[in-house]
Amino acid sequence: MNPRTFVVDGGTSGLGMEVARILAPEHRVVILGNVPEEVSRARDELGCDGIVCDVSRSEQVRDTLAEVVVRYGPIDGLAHCAAMWAGGKLEDLSPETIRAAVEVNVLGTAFLLHEALIRLREQGYGNIVYVSALATEVPRPGIPLYRATKSFGTSLVESLAEAQGTNSIKVMEIHPGPMHTRLQERVGADFLDTIFALPEQVATEVVRLLLLGADDLYVSGQKVLRADGRW
Repeated sequence: MNPRTFVVDGGTSGLGMEVARILAPEHRVVILGNVPEEVSRARDELGCDGIVCDVSRSEQVRDTLAEVVVRYGPIDGLAHCAAMWAGGKLEDLSPETIRAAVEVNVLGTAFLLHEALIRLREQGYGNIVYVSALATEVPRPGIPLYRATKSFGTSLVESLAEAQGTNSIKVMEIHPGPMHTRLQERVGADFLDTIFALPEQVATEVVRLLLLGADDLYVSGQKVLRADGRW
């Protein structure tokens, strides 16, 4: 297999780190994270590259992807695994938490996919995998803001997939159920589910989608999404 170049947002822990761990031995991998110490630690552990990037800042996203291209050439795939947890009743959340969740889960997703698609369209190929959540399809009490912000990404990805019109550029998503990662821990919330998937189990599906070729039409599970956007 010829080495390819992949960007993994949220690659410093949890699902993103497991995706990078699978890809790194055979491909060029650049992990993104917003905490310099975490990026450095994960980069050393995985033996891949890493760049500090706050995806809620459009200029940082633009400059980061440009830097990846300078270092390694065209980007073959992007896995958007990062998100901010915002659990609890809406009325109990602070304005600062509400704003941060929207900036990361909504603006960050839009900025990252915007810049990635510009580059994929220029080069004529590449895959994007957005990690959504089962909660966008099945409402769960206590996470209205998290569900709403993740639903934005799902809606955006489905519309973008419809718009591509080519198998050479695939915009895809997965909807995992609960996973025990640092998503909740980073904001001081407890992980309450007793039945959950491990990040390394879900990571294999993300990698499978990232490695799809231009002639692979069907991409995932019960929702079978053709690469040109038709269900």
